[in-house]
Amino acid sequence: MAASFSFFSSSIFLSYPNIQSSKHLLFRSPKQHSVAATATIRSEVATIPILSFDGAKVGSTNLNLKSAPLDTARAVVHRGLTTDLRNQRRGTASTLTRSEVRGGGIKPYPQKKTGRARRGSNRTPLRPGGGVVFGPKPKDWSVKINKKEKRLAISTALSSASENTIVVEEFNDKFEKPKTKEFIDLMRRWGLNPKEKSLFLMTEVSDNVILSSRNIGTLKMLTPRTLNLFDILDSEKLVLTKSAVDFLNARYGDENEWEDEEEDDQEDNDGGEAEESAESSE
Repeated sequence: MAASFSFFSSSIFLSYPNIQSSKHLLFRSPKQHSVAATATIRSEVATIPILSFDGAKVGSTNLNLKSAPLDTARAVVHRGLTTDLRNQRRGTASTLTRSEVRGGGIKPYPQKKTGRARRGSNRTPLRPGGGVVFGPKPKDWSVKINKKEKRLAISTALSSASENTIVVEEFNDKFEKPKTKEFIDLMRRWGLNPKEKSLFLMTEVSDNVILSSRNIGTLKMLTPRTLNLFDILDSEKLVLTKSAVDFLNARYGDENEWEDEEEDDQEDNDGGEAEESAESSE
């Protein structure tokens, strides 16, 4: 079975035993955590072969992505994953307490002389149809994560998957009509096992490609708009098109200056100059 680059088996997370826990990151302020997570960001450059529609190698390309430092990579990705999962929770589960259940106002039988245990209401939690003790109530499960931290988690997961990544030529125009069997044959020509989880990342997906691949339960077809951390970590193979590689290098690459970095530096400098001027005036 091919090696998986999931969260628990990726080489970037298992090769370094002294990886820090995410607990020390969860209780930092957003400013401190952002600086800690991006202070020593490194660049991961991977050379990936390009395959044609027939499965032949026609060239290679570079995937140059930012990656978290080795001692905090697992913590950053774990925080990004748990944040996404928690933010998906609706928090609408609700139960009725004893005071909210309808009925039960009258005492069911006399207190004494019945030989039975005393009972004041039929809506007690001890009776069927009664209230629920400590049951769920509507709750907001969402947690905050900085934009740069979330982007770093995705780029770190993508860079750790470079060994199980292939780049293919655009094939939207190759499918004249929907045909799942042809798409499975295409996957096998690229060395993909239809029984293993695969993730396709394409900037544009034609209707025929969507209809040809939607019946394959182990396949996820994503675009830059739907790219998420869970599907990346849950897949065993990652398939990119040329345009998808250009998108990843532009958005998560080393040459891209992530937003708000220069503004944060400018604010820090302005704050330092203001303090120096205040001290000099005193």
